[in-house]
Amino acid sequence: MKKAIFLDRDGVLNEVLSSRVKFVNHPNDLYLLEGAAEAVAELSKAGYDIFVVTNQGGVGLGFLKEKNLRKIHDHLIKVIKEQGGLIKEVVYCPHKPKAGCQCRKPNAGLLLDLAQRHDIALTESVMVGDHERDIEAGKKAGCKTVFIGDEETAADRKAPSLHAAVPAILELLETV
Repeated sequence: MKKAIFLDRDGVLNEVLSSRVKFVNHPNDLYLLEGAAEAVAELSKAGYDIFVVTNQGGVGLGFLKEKNLRKIHDHLIKVIKEQGGLIKEVVYCPHKPKAGCQCRKPNAGLLLDLAQRHDIALTESVMVGDHERDIEAGKKAGCKTVFIGDEETAADRKAPSLHAAVPAILELLETV
């Protein structure tokens, strides 16, 4: 079984609710956060599979078509690849926020599905997110966790950005 890194999308890799973009509804709304592409490149070069795990309730609410969401994710993968990073797969929960599904974080369904399909050892993997729901999903799946931001958190580690979190992520992966 392999170790993997799971990244939330909005607020970890790209801007959301910023001066430039409220929500990412088109590929041209996707602005990577400073150092995010470089961080993914560093983690890729360390030899770990990287997955993006994101809630996309706008699909269920009718604000975003899945066809557009796939275009956004294809663009994200391309932009990261241009900087030397490799995202193996992007998975998302398309359901409304109160739908009660098992895939919407803080539930662990997306992580459990990826683990089964890609032979991932969840207890030896890391979930990175900027909301406590991301951390909760990671913990439910058995992962180590890294919180991006400065709020209080139940995560194993905390950093102000994904780029700043790279040493902590690698340390957690090397100690399990």
